[in-house]
Amino acid sequence: MDFLTRDVLVLTFAALMGVAIMAYVILDGYDLGVGVLMSQAKGHDRDQMIHSIAPFWDANETWLVLGTGILLVAFPTAHGMILNATYVAVLIMLIGLILRGVSFELRVKAPAHLTDFWNHIFVFGSAIAGLAQGFMLGHFVVAFRDDLASLLFAALVAPCVLSAYTLMGASWLILKTEGELQHRAALWGRRALWLTALGIMLVSLATPAVSPRIFARWFSMDRIIIMSPIPLVVVGAVIWLSRWFSQFDESEHEHRSWIPFTLTIGLFLLSGLGLGYSTYPYVVIDQLTIWDAAASTDTLKMILLGVVIVLPPIIIYSAFSYRIFSGKSTHLSEA
Repeated sequence: MDFLTRDVLVLTFAALMGVAIMAYVILDGYDLGVGVLMSQAKGHDRDQMIHSIAPFWDANETWLVLGTGILLVAFPTAHGMILNATYVAVLIMLIGLILRGVSFELRVKAPAHLTDFWNHIFVFGSAIAGLAQGFMLGHFVVAFRDDLASLLFAALVAPCVLSAYTLMGASWLILKTEGELQHRAALWGRRALWLTALGIMLVSLATPAVSPRIFARWFSMDRIIIMSPIPLVVVGAVIWLSRWFSQFDESEHEHRSWIPFTLTIGLFLLSGLGLGYSTYPYVVIDQLTIWDAAASTDTLKMILLGVVIVLPPIIIYSAFSYRIFSGKSTHLSEA
């Protein structure tokens, strides 16, 4: 295994961590979004929304465990620095995820008069988890600075990220439901789109503003032409989504109900790619590189063995569940 040099191992784990975090943001993003959108629905629609995510939501959170696990064991220095800077937001996120899990189970087991109570707890847990993740993103973009302007920026990014999750959730409901709920999901998606676009713009402007290195990476003459397709494609996707939502008609668009979900995934991927390009090779912007944060070579080799064992079952299970429960959602027994 001589080819597993330290450079190869560090880059491999950085890529794995990025993929795991991106997978979590997309997969758990839509069910967080559906959870928030339940505040706009009632009765049977709420049940249908829950049924659309029931087979997937707990497995989606596995990617968060994998991503943070890689950060902890492969980049322990970065883990300590990031957790120290975001421990309040992390605590709020965990409370939200716990409330989601508890309410998801109890809403169908509690007496009928308490069902709405647990539905509200599910909405609340989804919202504070999404807001906490948005605050962490904003705080990361400003390199975890604690001045008032940086904290206000992180607080502004938080609802934008929650709106992005809502956009993803609405797109998922268009894909998985029919009738009136599908029409309402198109309306919800259109409303969420512009705050999502604002969040992308804020992060895109703030990242080069906080670091001359990142500014030069995007706006030097030899880079600007090469990288310009990314923001152009993002703008094009936003315009396409806006037109799709505003012109939605079930009879004409049903066979293309996959389009908004696919475009939203594209927005997330391009945004993640742009952020990764901006920050590389730093895991904390202009403070700590992946090379400085990484564990020892022997430790990385040992961890890689564990990842090789754990990752394939996660991928296979996720692919299998999405294959089995493809198509429109139907009533599921949750007893």
